[in-house]
Amino acid sequence: MIQFSEEKLKEVQRIVSFYPEGKQKSAVIPVLHLAQKEFGGWLDVPVMDYVASLLKMLPIEVYEVATFYSMYNLKPVGRYMFEVCQTGPCMLNGSDDIVKHVHDKLGIKPGETTNDGMFSLKVVECLGACGYAPMMQMGKNYREHLTKEKIDKIIEDCRKDAAKNN
Repeated sequence: MIQFSEEKLKEVQRIVSFYPEGKQKSAVIPVLHLAQKEFGGWLDVPVMDYVASLLKMLPIEVYEVATFYSMYNLKPVGRYMFEVCQTGPCMLNGSDDIVKHVHDKLGIKPGETTNDGMFSLKVVECLGACGYAPMMQMGKNYREHLTKEKIDKIIEDCRKDAAKNN
């Protein structure tokens, strides 16, 4: 059964307390973040249903939020997520070449994860760093002015990090 720990339930209550009485559904975005982090880095239907029950929402209302925002993963993802911006400035500066290079290097297309579960590739809408195009987000970090060489170095660094932390 899917259930937050007592500590995480207290965190949900704290988040909900920021919103007026009867408006607990306003907490859906931060609670989905908490659920994604707590339940394996992605949101499957039972997890979204659980969030809906906690916030007294219809499940479809939670699905609408989770499917709208690219920050939520609706299937398992790799340890390192490459979220490449695909809006105008990044495309004009070569983001398509970056996506192709990741595909050539790792054998994955957008929406896929390497067989070893190490890397996932996602194309996303504007990440708000147009002056640093092409760019991508990895977790909380932006990687800017990307080139094929920089991607190769990022992949190498991720592999070293994974080997060190296993």
